[in-house]
Amino acid sequence: MDVRSLGYVVIESTEPKKWLEYGRDILGLMPATTMPDDGNVYLRMDERPFRFAIVKGERDRLRCCGWELRDQGDFDAALTQFAEAGVAVTVADDSTAKARRVKGLASLQDPSGNGIEVYWGAELDYARFVSPLGIRGFETGFNGDMGFGHAVLPASRLAETHTFYKELMGFGDSDYMHFKFSPDPDDKGQGLHFMHVNNPRHHSLALYEDQENSLGCVHLMVEVHEVDEVGYCLDRVEAAGIPVVSSLGRHTNDHMLSFYMATPTGFAMEFGTGGLKMEWDNFTPTVTSLPSLWGHKFAMPE
Repeated sequence: MDVRSLGYVVIESTEPKKWLEYGRDILGLMPATTMPDDGNVYLRMDERPFRFAIVKGERDRLRCCGWELRDQGDFDAALTQFAEAGVAVTVADDSTAKARRVKGLASLQDPSGNGIEVYWGAELDYARFVSPLGIRGFETGFNGDMGFGHAVLPASRLAETHTFYKELMGFGDSDYMHFKFSPDPDDKGQGLHFMHVNNPRHHSLALYEDQENSLGCVHLMVEVHEVDEVGYCLDRVEAAGIPVVSSLGRHTNDHMLSFYMATPTGFAMEFGTGGLKMEWDNFTPTVTSLPSLWGHKFAMPE
C-alpha cells in the first residue's frame, strides 16, 4: 500500500465554534471559504479545500485521520488487501466522498480502534490561503503532498497496531522511544513508534502505548516556515489563557522546534518549525532515548 500523506483529520466536537475561534485566532488557519455551509467547521492551510473538519457530535474526540493514496488503482488494491486481511471496510458513497472533496473514500479502524479513512483523488481548489494572522504559510510540501503535519494516536494494542500500519498499510519505521515515568523497577513503561509514509516528513504518524484515552488522540502537529511564527503563537496562547502543555523545545528525532498547547477537544496541538525532511532510500530506523535536545517540559493541564 502506498500511503502518500496525512491529508486531513475529522474532529467530533460538542461545540465546533470553539474550533473555529481556536483555529482562526490562535493557529492562524483560514476558515475554508469553498466548503459548504453545513454547520460544520472547516479550516485550511494550503491549496487543499480543508485540512481540519470539525463536525457536530455528542462527544469530543478525534474521529479519524484521512490517509491519501496515489490513485484509483492504489485505492482498489488497498481495498483488496484489507479484505484479504479480514479488516472490515466501509466504502463511502459518492455523496460522502464528494463532501470530503475526493474521488473515492473508505473507512475502517486500526487494531486499537483509531478511525481511518483512505482516499484518492483529492481536490485542489487553489483558493488563495490568507492567514487571518498574517502567517505566510504552513509546511505541507508541493501541492500539499507532505500532508498537514502529523498525528500521535493512542494504541492500547501497540504491537498489533504497529504491525497493522507497517505490514498492511505500508508505513515505514522512523524511530522508537520507550518511556518510564517512575523509578519502580517493575514499571514496564510505554512504547512510542514514529512512522513515515511516502513523503519527506520525518513522521506522519506516531503510536503511543496508552490504555486509556477517551479523546482518540495524544496530539496533532502543524508546522510553519518561520521560527518567529512559533513565538508569536506562543504569545497568543499565553494571552488567551490556553494551557501550555509543553514549553518550547527542540526534539531529537525530527529536530522540530515547537511547543504544545491544549485544544478545545482536550488533546494537545504541537506548533513547530524546522522539521527534518528525509530521504528514505537506505534509511536505518533509529532508537532514541532522549525525546528533546532541550526544553519540552511537559505539564498536563488539570
